[in-house]
Amino acid sequence: MDFRFKVDDKPNIGAMLLYGLQWLMICIPVVLTSTFVAPAGETVFFTQKLFALCGLTIVIQVLFGHRLPLVAGPAAVLLMGVIAAASQGHSASTIYPSMIIGGALVALLAAIGAMKYIQKVFTPRIVAAIVLLIAFTLIKPIVGLIFADKAHAGLALVSTIVGVAIMAWANKVLRGIWKSMVVIAAMILGALFYYAVTGFPKEFVSDSVAPQLFIKEVHFDAGVIIAFIFCYIALLINQVGSVQALGQFVGADNMAQRQKRGLLLTGIMNMVGGATGVLGPVDYSLSPGVVASTSCASRYTILPAAVAMIVLALFPDAVAVLLTIPQPIIGIVLLFLMATQVAAGLEIIHSSKAVMSFRDGLVLGIPIMLTLTLSLAPQEAMAAVPSLLRPIIGNGFVMGIIVIIVLEHFVLREWKEKK
Repeated sequence: MDFRFKVDDKPNIGAMLLYGLQWLMICIPVVLTSTFVAPAGETVFFTQKLFALCGLTIVIQVLFGHRLPLVAGPAAVLLMGVIAAASQGHSASTIYPSMIIGGALVALLAAIGAMKYIQKVFTPRIVAAIVLLIAFTLIKPIVGLIFADKAHAGLALVSTIVGVAIMAWANKVLRGIWKSMVVIAAMILGALFYYAVTGFPKEFVSDSVAPQLFIKEVHFDAGVIIAFIFCYIALLINQVGSVQALGQFVGADNMAQRQKRGLLLTGIMNMVGGATGVLGPVDYSLSPGVVASTSCASRYTILPAAVAMIVLALFPDAVAVLLTIPQPIIGIVLLFLMATQVAAGLEIIHSSKAVMSFRDGLVLGIPIMLTLTLSLAPQEAMAAVPSLLRPIIGNGFVMGIIVIIVLEHFVLREWKEKK
């Protein structure tokens, strides 16, 4: 794919700001969709800390880490870990110290050079699967966002169909910088339309508990630590997959060093997240879709968004306003972005000739169907899974990647040898 700006290109200030606005409109919902695990009475400050941590992570990664335009946000697998631990009666003083240990483990694996062995696992077919699986994994959360307001489910359904069609049309007819404004316009106009129909909010979210920058108490529980180690194994797979997918998509060089630096910084920032009592960050795989839709692969264009997130974290009133953004609008925008994500995955398949036979297609088809099944599985089914395995089995994305690695490097190899 031909890009208007390559990874190390520096667009002019105007282009940087406009591209940065689009990245910001993606970074904001990534943070906001994880705030429901905030301690009671601390939603605003919890969100402030998330914005600051994710913004700082993006800046450090873009300048010194993997040096790619990747969105960093709260790790979904850690979100599951927090929910599982909290449901078993564990408090923040036990949960977040476990994240510090998990982050240290990730940083250690990167420091000792384990990435050069992990790197060999990711063939073009697996990379394509990673790009596709993230879109399918997000189906359930997206549906939850779109239909969050049960009283206006019909409005949400019609808005989804019309909104995605308009964004697709605008993405086709607009050119240059204007094309990058599609997501921004959808967020602003969509929110105004939704509130005009349902009524504008009369009050904003506010905290009722005194803010605490760091966790107040530290307790260690062996079971919770082991559970979060499983979570961080999944996070490592997610991090490596995200960097590998975008790196190959934009043709980045020296991927081994990018992976090592990126993983090391991810581990360190997760330790910071644990210490401050919020979800640790991981790089999201939705970036190839954004790069594909804008034809801009410059890593510098995401920096204005990261700086804006850090500045935003300093203003609790502004964060409170953002917490009132209609969830259906966020869901509709993410649905469109996931469509571009699928398009990027299909382009990787075509350019790398990853699927040349029915067998190759089956290697992709099985993990995709498994991912969908696990993503939509009822809570009753997951409750039957042992708690130590639940963070892995309950994560459709991770299980999909594990299955395609097994198929690609073991099952497929056996078939070839038999031939």
